[in-house]
Amino acid sequence: NVVYNILGAFFALFSFAMVIPFLRLLFDNQDVVLEPMEFELSTAYLIHTLNYYMGQIMVTRDAAGALALVSILVVVFSLLKNGFLFVANFVLAPIRAFVVRDLRNEVYKKVLRLPLSYYNEARKGDVISLISSDVQEIEASLLTSLNMLFRNPITIIIFLGILFSISFKLTLFVLLILPLTGVLIGRIGRNLRKTTFRGQMRLGDLMAMMEETLTGLRIIKAFNGEKRMTEGFARTNHAFALILRKVVRRRYLASPISEVIATMVLMVIMAYGGSLVLSGSDVLSGESLIFYMMIFSQIIPPAKEFSTAWINIQKGLASVDRVDRLLLADDKIVERPDAIETDEFKESIEFRNVSFKYEKEYVLKDISFTIKKGQTIALVGKSGSGKSTLVDLLPRFMDTTSGEVLIDGIPVTDYKIKSLRSLMGIVSQQSILFNDTFKNNIAFGSKGEVTDERVINAAMVANAHEFIVETEEGYEHGVGESGGKLSGGQKQRISIARAVMANPPVLILDEATSALDTESERLVQDAIIKLMQNRTSVVIAHRLSTIKHADLILVIDEGEIVERGTHDELIRNSKGLYKKLHSLQMF
Repeated sequence: NVVYNILGAFFALFSFAMVIPFLRLLFDNQDVVLEPMEFELSTAYLIHTLNYYMGQIMVTRDAAGALALVSILVVVFSLLKNGFLFVANFVLAPIRAFVVRDLRNEVYKKVLRLPLSYYNEARKGDVISLISSDVQEIEASLLTSLNMLFRNPITIIIFLGILFSISFKLTLFVLLILPLTGVLIGRIGRNLRKTTFRGQMRLGDLMAMMEETLTGLRIIKAFNGEKRMTEGFARTNHAFALILRKVVRRRYLASPISEVIATMVLMVIMAYGGSLVLSGSDVLSGESLIFYMMIFSQIIPPAKEFSTAWINIQKGLASVDRVDRLLLADDKIVERPDAIETDEFKESIEFRNVSFKYEKEYVLKDISFTIKKGQTIALVGKSGSGKSTLVDLLPRFMDTTSGEVLIDGIPVTDYKIKSLRSLMGIVSQQSILFNDTFKNNIAFGSKGEVTDERVINAAMVANAHEFIVETEEGYEHGVGESGGKLSGGQKQRISIARAVMANPPVLILDEATSALDTESERLVQDAIIKLMQNRTSVVIAHRLSTIKHADLILVIDEGEIVERGTHDELIRNSKGLYKKLHSLQMF
């Protein structure tokens, strides 16, 4: 890229440099130079050499023919210049495209690596804005300016070298004025970066509001909240527009400032250089001044582009700062370099003096219990008591603040994360389905060969086969975004079928039957009980009737185990929390 830009700058210089000597010979009727000059790095050599070749053209051709030939040469040099600049851009194009691709991939992988606790603080819309708007801004503002940063300094340096060779004193005088442009552009750039950062934050707020609106559209309509939501969106959008106005105004300020200063400098060159020529000084001749001004005029466009590119880069760096904050966010769930593989669960799961807190408040306090292989453990308690947080520690969605979780006597932090999670199948309280077919949703994350027979068997166990085959395309039928084409009970059963398909030794069922009607709940519960045979299961449920078969029930209140035992044992404690919860549900 650099080589092509240098060649482009060279031919740009040469196409202009050859015109002045030719016009001098053609119209001033000065003697034709018949002898070439020995090589030296100076403007005098360049002008003398061009005069020599122009003279040869005029000797061998008439004036009209010579003018036509030189005109053709100027066009050829211009074509060569633009051809090399095109090749430079062509070479840079895949760099731009693939840098953006790799950056977007890294952001997406980071989103997957971050612990669930990170998203308790971060807004989903802001994360979406990062991977879409901010990465796009980096491509548009930063990478688009890369070629300007490659090409323009090369052009400016080459042309400055020529200017120094023409008149060292005049060029030095010019360079004393030019830093003024750099100071002004630099100040604009710093302010623009800060303003753009605030703008991208506001855009993240807009994306978050859009995500919340689409997720809660049913509630918004049900409670006639359209006006309130519209007003809130309009306020945020107006705040973003005000920031965007500042960004646009400051970005457009760079080019006029650099052009005005360049024009002022050009006038200084005309005045100062002209005075040298009129005084008869040997420092600068008339043709050299014209040549100097032509070359300097060619510095103005790349200088303007460079200042604009610098402003755009500052704008893009605001998005880089935001993306960087995500990429540098603490993963927290880090796999040890010497982590071990495991493909089977042998004996037990133990929670040993486990405590966990988000910020300062403890959600779990000194939890200890053991689950033997094949047992079913049920977690019961009021909403917000810490049940879901407790089971999230098992697959390392989060890590304990103190204490440890062990599988077969080995801390879960000693296992490879992928290996650890392959031991578990999860049916969450909120049924998560992807915008894909029934088959692919059921087979998501499944180990081994995915066959139609395995998928159908899993669906039958989860009581999902019947409604799947009633659709037009059966198992190849799409479920819609987030399973939007299905009822709550149907989505829940597909989630259960996915856990069945994974065939894990450990099952985590978080409110697994809460979205099913009475008949479906009975059928699915029977299937789950059969599936749990010889498996280890952790069940979270508000419906106590679904966990009577559990080997051990842990009653959790405010992050502590307040009761433990079987259903029959706990129901006999008339003052216990389990008995109160059971009585409320019976009522």
